[in-house]
Amino acid sequence: MTRIVVIGAGPAGLAAAASASQSGADVTVVDEGERPGGQFWRHHPDFTDPRLQHQLGRFASLQQALKNVRMLSSASVWRVEAGTPLRVHALVGSVDAAQRRGETLEADAVILATGAHDRVLPVPGWTLPGVTSAGAVQALAKRDGIALGTRTVVAGAGPFLLPVAQSVAILGGEVVEVVEAASVRTLLAGWGRRPWELGAAAGKAGELSSYVGTLLKHRTPYRLGSAVTRIHGTSSVEAVTVQRIDADWRPVAGTERTVECDTVALGHGFTPRLEAAIQFGCAITHDRFVQVDGQQLTSIPGVHAAGEITGIGGADAALAEGAIAGLAAAGVPEADLRYREPLGARRRMHAFAERLKTHGIRSGWTSWLDDDTVVCRCESVTRGTIVEYADASARGMRLATRAGLGPCQGRTCGRSVEDIIGASESRFDRRPVLSSVRIGELAAHRASTPNTTAEGESA
Repeated sequence: MTRIVVIGAGPAGLAAAASASQSGADVTVVDEGERPGGQFWRHHPDFTDPRLQHQLGRFASLQQALKNVRMLSSASVWRVEAGTPLRVHALVGSVDAAQRRGETLEADAVILATGAHDRVLPVPGWTLPGVTSAGAVQALAKRDGIALGTRTVVAGAGPFLLPVAQSVAILGGEVVEVVEAASVRTLLAGWGRRPWELGAAAGKAGELSSYVGTLLKHRTPYRLGSAVTRIHGTSSVEAVTVQRIDADWRPVAGTERTVECDTVALGHGFTPRLEAAIQFGCAITHDRFVQVDGQQLTSIPGVHAAGEITGIGGADAALAEGAIAGLAAAGVPEADLRYREPLGARRRMHAFAERLKTHGIRSGWTSWLDDDTVVCRCESVTRGTIVEYADASARGMRLATRAGLGPCQGRTCGRSVEDIIGASESRFDRRPVLSSVRIGELAAHRASTPNTTAEGESA
């Protein structure tokens, strides 16, 4: 029986586990969350407001299909190894638990479904209480039914701003404005191109109409071609400066407006979580996603990838890619009819995903920063300090500034630092350890595997 380990229990991971298990494979899912579902199905079992949760029927059917799958929740993968067999090292238990159980899983195939996290661009004042990521606002709404603050500005780029604004409104908060960086011209050029391709994603049109309906009902302004370029307040958020930006996202002088609010939700797209793929040695594309073939196979034998790490495309694309990866990892031949439905869905949703690039970050955003704007929040490193060491080596810059050396290890600030210094290649994606590990846990792992080094490689 083929042994498969799936890393990640969001839409891609659950779809992969279901299709692999139903194809006769022995499947284990490893996920750092307390419950399966990932960011998309992040909800409390007792709080399932249908206005905030999407595709709960699909989630229920996936859970039913996972009855023969071993699920390791609250499990942090800290090391992976290519070879025969493939190995996944994890620590099971709450991150702040005194003692976590170490597990090393051996597999014939691994499916990476590690997803993505919010990208939030630094703004002067963004360290004030009351500023959070759009994803955090959505997570609190879905999981706990909580809206932060009473007057919220939702700002950044991309369609994700719309469900965030809707969630705040549904829970009784006032969305003062939704501020979208893309201009009318940019949106028409991106979303208006070959419109017939979007007809296959009819479900997305329904979601859009729901979001627009909520904005109209609450008379919420939707500002295009604009950005929050400064956040004001003393002990917490009191107001923001909203400013027009050009096509390269540089603020246009003389267009500043002050908008009073007590909460700011920032979201400028998503960053794929590539750490495990890079540690496996998977090829990464020029736009920094995992490279896969038609069966979601990476450049490393036995390692498949699905979901946002292969390209930001949303839950429907992730579900299709996960189903394909699960079938392929289980050894189902390409000619099998079970591929037909997910292949069609993947094709349709990839056409939709192409339009999301319309909202991609432009380089001019760095011009709204001051020298004393904090960029690395973990270590309180400012733009001025980063620029001072821009010509240093990757290692030298980190050691001199400490940018990327805090608890998040550059996951939050890394790409922003690279944009500021104009780095031609990544300086923050490669990490020898994928998640936080105590020295005692590392020592225990070494003691249990005496013929390996601390990093799990052959001695």
